[in-house]
Amino acid sequence: MPKKETITAQGTEIAVLSRGSDDDFLSLTDLAKYKNADYPSEIIQNWMRNRSTVEFLGLWERIHNPEFNYLEFEVIDREAGRNSFVLTPKRWIDSVNAIGMTSRQGRYAATYAAKDIAFKFAAWISAEFELYVIKDYQRLKSDENNRAALDWNLQRTLSKINYRIHTDAIKEQLIPKVVTKSQIGFVYASEADLLNVALFGMTAVEWRTANPHKDGNMRDHASLEQLVVLSNMESINALLIRQGFPQSERLIQLNTTAITQMKSLLGASVQKRL
Repeated sequence: MPKKETITAQGTEIAVLSRGSDDDFLSLTDLAKYKNADYPSEIIQNWMRNRSTVEFLGLWERIHNPEFNYLEFEVIDREAGRNSFVLTPKRWIDSVNAIGMTSRQGRYAATYAAKDIAFKFAAWISAEFELYVIKDYQRLKSDENNRAALDWNLQRTLSKINYRIHTDAIKEQLIPKVVTKSQIGFVYASEADLLNVALFGMTAVEWRTANPHKDGNMRDHASLEQLVVLSNMESINALLIRQGFPQSERLIQLNTTAITQMKSLLGASVQKRL
């Protein structure tokens, strides 16, 4: 389900159904309250009966909606501009199979529209109001991006902490008492690549060969879900090392764990966006 956020423009609170992407919907009902708090639905209908509005809505649907009903749109388009013409959100949605607008009836009636449409409506109400709406919407998206970056950095830090636990287990269980520095480095690199292969399907060297123009390493370019799984895998591998499992068996178990956890995380992410 989309997450409900709120922006404020010139003292008017406007609900935003945020999917964390570029397809957010803003409440036309809240926007209309800036002009008339008692009769917002009438304000929306007055806007929708304009020929220029109908043309804009039709163009938006042509671009974004493969199931757009062109025949029904032509009927509405011919009527637009006449004194007797009336167009409600529900009629628009039902007639042309619109996806750029949603309308809920009943006690908590509200109409939402894709942000492009909502900004167009705000501009019709007032150019100044539109600028304040866009400004606070941009503030909301900036805050979301900052939170996402914070989550990513948190998971990267957690991954580094678990890496220390991981390397301590290697030192205790896999490295002989007397070894050279190059031998120690080789064992660490081998174990790091064990995780890389289990999760990313390649070693660090293979990734650098395939991505010569990218900075950092593959973990620096990992998704948030991959970093979560990597953090879990480091703890699991440390436990398997202490239990004496050989590397070949650990690779199989870690790869199975990576597949299962990534499916779960990505599945949850998809459900969250719907």
